[in-house]
Amino acid sequence: MQKTINLKNGNKIFNIGNEKIHALNSVNITIERGKMYAIMGHSGSGKSTLIQILGLLDNLSSGELCINGKDLKKVDENEKAEIRMNEIGFVFQSFYLNPRLKAIENVILPMYINSKINKKERNNRAKELLEKFGLLNRMYHYPKELSGGEQQRIAIARALANNPNYILADEPTGNLDKENEKMVFDILKKLSKEDKGILIVSHNNIVKDYADEVFYMENGNLRREK
Repeated sequence: MQKTINLKNGNKIFNIGNEKIHALNSVNITIERGKMYAIMGHSGSGKSTLIQILGLLDNLSSGELCINGKDLKKVDENEKAEIRMNEIGFVFQSFYLNPRLKAIENVILPMYINSKINKKERNNRAKELLEKFGLLNRMYHYPKELSGGEQQRIAIARALANNPNYILADEPTGNLDKENEKMVFDILKKLSKEDKGILIVSHNNIVKDYADEVFYMENGNLRREK
């Protein structure tokens, strides 16, 4: 089976009043496992819309999206949710950790909807992920007790909870200082070498030093730069 996310001639149009906003214009991109991709561009260029489409959080107006060779037009919403749970992890600029849950509970949270993982396995996997990112000693801390870098590492651990093949990261270093942004990029690069497909949307030029392929988006149009 082909292990890629493949978008072909993807278009997304938003109707706002009498105006049509073309957020994506015939976008083509393939995300392979074992590689790291960066998409750069100004705010409002369509980058976040593209991540939402690739992550099955929104639908195309037209075009073709396939994940591991499966055409998403041919699956219902339940199957789409199953694919999203098993195949895709998300990392965002604002972390989105539940403030009422401890670090380990935030990592466990996505596994509750995965019937293939029992309670013991959930706890063990969460601890393994926290240890992987040097946070085992912080697992019983609440988000407000953690630094921004620690919160983002927990968010990455959470994204990996169901062992997805792809990680989609939207401005993952936007709220971090220089030291922590390097740490996050290092982690994501390492994950790509562990056979994950990593896509990062970023304004930060440093991402170019890590990415195998770099794209630039402008007015809904995507072009390859590297």
